Amino acid sequence: MRRTLSVAALLAAACYQPNRLVDPTRFAPPTGAGVNAADPSLAGPLAVRRLYYGSGTDRRRAVYRDSVTLRTGVVNGTPFIRGADPKLLKERWKYWGFDAKRLPVNGRVWYPEGPGPFPLVLIVHGNHRMTEFSDPGYAYLGELLASRGYILASVDENFLNGNLRGENDARGWMLLQHLVAWRRFNADSTSPLFRKVDLSRIALMGHSRGGEAVAVAASFNRLPRYPDDARVTFDFGFDIRTLIAIAPVDGQYRPADQGTPLTDVNYLVLHGAHDSDVSTFMGQRQFQRIRFSGQRAWRKSAIYIYRANHGQFNTVWGSSDVGPELGLLLAKKNLLSGEEQRRAGKVFISAFLDLTLRDAGAYEPLFRDARSGGAWLPRTIYLTRYEDPSTRRLAAFEEDVDVTTGTVPGVRIEGARLAAWRELALSMRSRGSASYENHVVRVGWAKPRAGEAPAAYGLRWSDSVATVLGVDARSSLVFEVQGESEKPRALAAADTAPGKGAMPRAPRFAWLPKWLRRGGADSATSAAADSAKNATPTSDSTAAAKAAAKAAAKAAAKAKDSTKDKAKAKAAKDSVITLDFRVELETTSGAKASVALSELAPLPPPLTIRLYKWARAERKYGAGSRDYDQVPTRYAVPLAQLERAMPGFDATQVRAVRFVFDRTESGSVLIDGIGFERVP
Repeated sequence: MRRTLSVAALLAAACYQPNRLVDPTRFAPPTGAGVNAADPSLAGPLAVRRLYYGSGTDRRRAVYRDSVTLRTGVVNGTPFIRGADPKLLKERWKYWGFDAKRLPVNGRVWYPEGPGPFPLVLIVHGNHRMTEFSDPGYAYLGELLASRGYILASVDENFLNGNLRGENDARGWMLLQHLVAWRRFNADSTSPLFRKVDLSRIALMGHSRGGEAVAVAASFNRLPRYPDDARVTFDFGFDIRTLIAIAPVDGQYRPADQGTPLTDVNYLVLHGAHDSDVSTFMGQRQFQRIRFSGQRAWRKSAIYIYRANHGQFNTVWGSSDVGPELGLLLAKKNLLSGEEQRRAGKVFISAFLDLTLRDAGAYEPLFRDARSGGAWLPRTIYLTRYEDPSTRRLAAFEEDVDVTTGTVPGVRIEGARLAAWRELALSMRSRGSASYENHVVRVGWAKPRAGEAPAAYGLRWSDSVATVLGVDARSSLVFEVQGESEKPRALAAADTAPGKGAMPRAPRFAWLPKWLRRGGADSATSAAADSAKNATPTSDSTAAAKAAAKAAAKAAAKAKDSTKDKAKAKAAKDSVITLDFRVELETTSGAKASVALSELAPLPPPLTIRLYKWARAERKYGAGSRDYDQVPTRYAVPLAQLERAMPGFDATQVRAVRFVFDRTESGSVLIDGIGFERVP
């Protein structure tokens, strides 16, 4: 009887939702691709030394009490911690042994052996259980970066974790207090860091809430007063050149009730598609708000990593983004391994620091197109956004509601035979579909009638605009695209596991005991059905036996239906259509040159996301109003290549660009950021 009940329970729990994830092997970077530089994820030649700094009095953190090499004071963070429940605050400060007036400045440091000076990088964790300390979780970055000639400090802000809300301004302000301490370390002749720190090359990195905190810190660094209480004065003025945000939140702190504005700072944001904590690519909003004045070669880049989650960027947090209890429901088999995810993080973080703090221009192609890092990166899909001061957007779709005008005066937009044409804001996949504050154009097309020209969408501009643009053979046409579909067959539905190619989904009941599975899922289903049919209740448990038999029969029926699910998934996979179109440029003389999008790189379908094992859990706990996020990816058409391919085509005379939809019968795409950039 107990076995019957167990079988029923197991089968009832076995109703997994189909994965229907996009096959990474179709759109992953080519393994032979590579940037003409050394793998940035490999350790460098320098020996690594370590130390701790802190108050020396920390009740809960023994390393910051007993092992500090450099003593720091405490700071009063009262203006930045407000609105919390007084009872919870009292319990918090009782646990820690200090309150908001005496916040410690604690950090663990990895630094290179040698005279220096070395660039300084601070990294700060995000929100987590305050009793499970997060700052040790970036040791893998500390070891790597120190060996490559950086000083990295992992900042302790665990005392701000847990049940605090609206405290991200406090997190950012605390980072600046650490920089104040580092200025002292560098100037103190008794310090082991004396004159080893290059304070003209500073980077801030943050994860989750820490990812927003670094933007807040960079903003406060240049402000004379605290936006939320101007009685609080600031006097920081550090040379913060680079910000790196890992799966950040956005909008938990809004200075003067607006998104944190930033100008002239390098910015990299990384986000995993299978993040079940910050379940949508919120860092795209801060990416949009970064502005460049053109005074220096500033850069911003956004990388979306398919099958990466939230916590595996921190070795303490791991794979259960939503906590250990709810984490049991997560479909962890869909994820990259922790080692793979951290390797991707090391590649992008190390390369971006080298690019922006050391002017290592050889790594720039990695951020223009992450596919160029195929020799270094795990096999998954990477969507890339990138911009530098040379980028001139003719149509960014942010300026007005006139769909026939571009961003630059004198640019006209045209469309012909389109099935859909409208401008709209990208929206998060979270419930409520919050805006990304990023407008794009959606264009759709259908199969043309006999003798009819294909649908097209394009821009045309005047000679005066061309003079300002200064386009020539060193320029590239750039734009961003996300494929959509109005038909299911245009979505990739491959059930694959990361890094293992196009392999079929594991049998639905593969995890059941062998005695039950016998010959596999079908045998298990048959055995369960027979068991349900022939179950004979004992006299002392008739009701329970009937319930078990009924549950087993119901589960068996559902399992039988799974055969249909598999057939549908196979049909969808077999009929996958990768959207494609031509990109055509036209000169003043009427000369035209074009390239197919697929010749640049295949356009991935929307990257479908499955966070939970069961559809019911996905509906209840998943944050998505749809099963993919809106993340365009970047394409570039080097005009020098068009000049070589078509004699008589002169890049300096280009006056129009057109997207011609003649390579896929029908479809729909989102397009953004059409313009030109100067290739170094």
